[in-house]
Amino acid sequence: MNLRTLLFWTHLIVGVAAGLIILMMSLTGVVLTYESQINRWDQQEYKSQDQATRSEPLTLDELLLHIAEHTPDATPSAITIRHNHLEPAVVNVGGGISMFFDRYSGQPLGNSDRPTRRFLRSVMYWHRWFALDGDNRIYGRALTGAANLGFLFLVISGVYLWWPRTWSLTQLRPVIWFRTGLKGRARNFNWHNVIGLWMALPLVIIVFSGSAIGYRWFSDGIYLAFGENPPVRAAATSRSDADETNSTEQRHYASYQPMFEQANVDAPMWTAITLRLPVDNAERVLLLVDRGTGRQPSKQYELAFDRENGDLVERTGYPTYSPARKFRRWLRFAHTGEVYGFLGQTIAGIAAAGAVVLVWTGLAMAWRRFRNPQSKQSRPSPRERLR
Repeated sequence: MNLRTLLFWTHLIVGVAAGLIILMMSLTGVVLTYESQINRWDQQEYKSQDQATRSEPLTLDELLLHIAEHTPDATPSAITIRHNHLEPAVVNVGGGISMFFDRYSGQPLGNSDRPTRRFLRSVMYWHRWFALDGDNRIYGRALTGAANLGFLFLVISGVYLWWPRTWSLTQLRPVIWFRTGLKGRARNFNWHNVIGLWMALPLVIIVFSGSAIGYRWFSDGIYLAFGENPPVRAAATSRSDADETNSTEQRHYASYQPMFEQANVDAPMWTAITLRLPVDNAERVLLLVDRGTGRQPSKQYELAFDRENGDLVERTGYPTYSPARKFRRWLRFAHTGEVYGFLGQTIAGIAAAGAVVLVWTGLAMAWRRFRNPQSKQSRPSPRERLR
């Protein structure tokens, strides 16, 4: 048994074993292609209706007073202001929920827990862990993670198996574009090869990044490959713990509005600025300046201000990251294609749809082969042997 034969049978067995899980992840990936745009469209009714009565929107500090008044039981962790004044202020109140406040009146407009978002979240839960609850999630993650690694092997080995031994137009024509008039195994073979060829690169990026997201050891391996030490995951300190730390100490802190205005001047083409509300023992205030869609790390950076006097003390964030950390951050949004905006999302969605066809045609060919291994239909045609 030569390497090509061994790789073919391994490819076939892995494809059959992981096929249905890969199919589920691909189908849900297609549904989630434009998740962020769909949610933004669904939240259009939250745009300001009160601009005519005020010449300027409320300052950050005024907004925070209104937010505290209307959400006394919540502890906001961040507030996002978009460049368009009609857009509401988005306040993260925990539990994956955001609240929206009118920037002119300070009145609450609603929250992100809407039917459309709940549907997309349920699809995402299926995509990640079969929508299992509680402790069962670990089993769902294990299955999708293993299937994702199997898919990475399938894509890479598929390119090797596709690679012609001799390059000629006669040999390439059946495997680089769709052919008409084919049925059954011949059609499945043609579609499997063509889609696998053209979708190989985006699928490698999507599946590789999925493994980096799903496995800590995989993510740590990226840092090691760059010659860097993996980051140490420190235990998170809750805001309530931090509040207790300095509950007896009263300190004066600078206003947030001058910090916001300085960030505005620093990046006149910004699309959104997020104030990460500091815990009581924090000495700095961080403002994330975004010049992209919110899913493009290279268009983001952070400004750190002294919390007591409001002076800018450091520029941090993505531009200051090490090469490995930049790559790891890029992978997070390369998985959905969002790192390249709408075009990237579209390519990722097409690749996910292509993966659906790859799984379907692969399982169909495997079924024919295992159902009757001695039939003529299960044997490779002369043209297949020339691969």
